[in-house]
This record gives sequence, structure tokens and C-alpha cells, in this order.
Amino acid sequence: MSAEVLTRDLPQPGTAALWARQIGAILRFELVRTLFSRRAILLYLAALAPVGLLLIWVLVVSTFESKQTLAWATSRFFPELYQGLILRTIVFFGSLWAFLNLFRGEVLDRSLHYYFLTPVRREVLVVGKYIAGVIATVALFGTTTLACYLLLYVPYGSEGIQNHLLGGPGLAQLLTYWSITVLGCIGYGAVALLLSLRLTNPILPAIFLYGWEWLHFLLPAALKKLSVVHYLKALSPVPISEGPLAIVSEPPPAWVSVGGLLVFAAVLLTLTCWLSRKMEIRYGDE
Repeated sequence: MSAEVLTRDLPQPGTAALWARQIGAILRFELVRTLFSRRAILLYLAALAPVGLLLIWVLVVSTFESKQTLAWATSRFFPELYQGLILRTIVFFGSLWAFLNLFRGEVLDRSLHYYFLTPVRREVLVVGKYIAGVIATVALFGTTTLACYLLLYVPYGSEGIQNHLLGGPGLAQLLTYWSITVLGCIGYGAVALLLSLRLTNPILPAIFLYGWEWLHFLLPAALKKLSVVHYLKALSPVPISEGPLAIVSEPPPAWVSVGGLLVFAAVLLTLTCWLSRKMEIRYGDE
């Protein structure tokens, strides 16, 4: 049988089918490495931290407070907890840790050259790693968001949880918070992946970005648009006060927030793909 017959129905190099297969292979490998390596321990600790704190809070409040007080605290406590701890801290640093390790981790392990020796385009490698990072962080921090929200209603029993989710605004709020977490992983992940490709030591830029995200309420309206959390906050089902020092600005509509974050991530991912073509490995510089 001739070689022409053997290769006639196979995807040729450079085709979309071949790239899809390569992305799938990279995705599977990177998921295992991201979720089951030693570096994943910090991700699991970060994902469990809000759940543990909220569990303690629920046990204390449900023991010493009435259900009326608990109901009020529940309605106000979770939005503050989500914005301050889960979104701005856990999702931010968790995404940075996961995505930074996609390239920097392999440079430190002196294993990135194995990828570069394979017949895989750099852009395909970047996309495969990025998708794996998004899936891993959404799986962890999306679960954290769902668990924390549901924990608040444990004192009311299964009937209370069902009434809140199906008979009230609970299900819509739960899905909204989960969606915000997903968008946060997408946005912060794109930033971290770019940093991991270009910077030897991304700690200082990460600290700067964290401060920028936390202090965005003090920024003028034009600069707020350069903050990821500005768009994520606009999607929150329960608005929270930013304090008397905040510079008030008009929140963007939902379609602008979602579309803007997706376009922002796509632009950064495209830039990362372009820069990856010029990346050279120098293990001796680490």
C-alpha cells in the first residue's frame, strides 16, 4: 500500500484539524500537571480557605443569633465576602499562580524545551496551556463560589435552601456569582500567562496589579476602565458600597462587561502567541 493511500485521509500539517488535536493533547497534559502536581497544593489551599472561614462563621452565627439576624447577615455578608476575599484575592492570586506556572514553572523545572522540540506551533502551545489554565481555575474557584454561597443557607435546612434557590432569587444570584468567577479566571489568567512568558520575576508586577485592582475605586472614571474588577463588579447581583472616598462612575452595562473582558483576554492571548514566537530558553539565567 502506497504512502499516498496511508496519508490521504489524515489531517495535513498546518490544518485546523491537526491544531485541534495538538491543543487537545496539550490540554490533557497541562490539566494533569496543573491540578495534580506539588504546585497545585497552594491552589487547593486557596480554594478551601473561604469555605473553611465561611463554615466557621455559619456555625458561630447560627448558634448565637436568631434566624432573623442570620437572614439579614446572609444577605449582606456574602456579597462583601465574595468581592473582598473570593474575587479580588483568591481568584486573583489563584489565577496568577496557576497561569504563571504554565511557562515559568516549566522554565524552573527545565522542561519547557521538550515542548519546543516537538513539531507544534508556539501559538498552539499557548492556546492549549491557556485553555487548561482556565478549566483548572474555574473548576477550583467556581466550586469555591458555589460552596460558599450554599453554606450560608445550611442553617435553614434543605427546605430553606430549596425555597431560596427555586422560590426566590437564589439560583439566579448563584449562577451570576459563578459566572463572575469564570470571567475573573479568564481575565486574570490572560494577564498572568503574558507575564509568565515575558518576565523572569513576575512578583513585583503581580503586587502592582493587585494594588491596582484593590484601589480602582479611587481612580478616575477613565482609568477604572483599565481594571478587570471594574467590569466584574458591574455584574454583581448585589451592589456593595465602596466607601465615602470612592470616585463614583457609571458602571458599564452587562453586555459591555462580558464582551469587554472576553475581548481583553483575546487581545492579551493574541499578544502572548505573537511573543511566544520570539521566546528563547536560557535556563542558566534562572
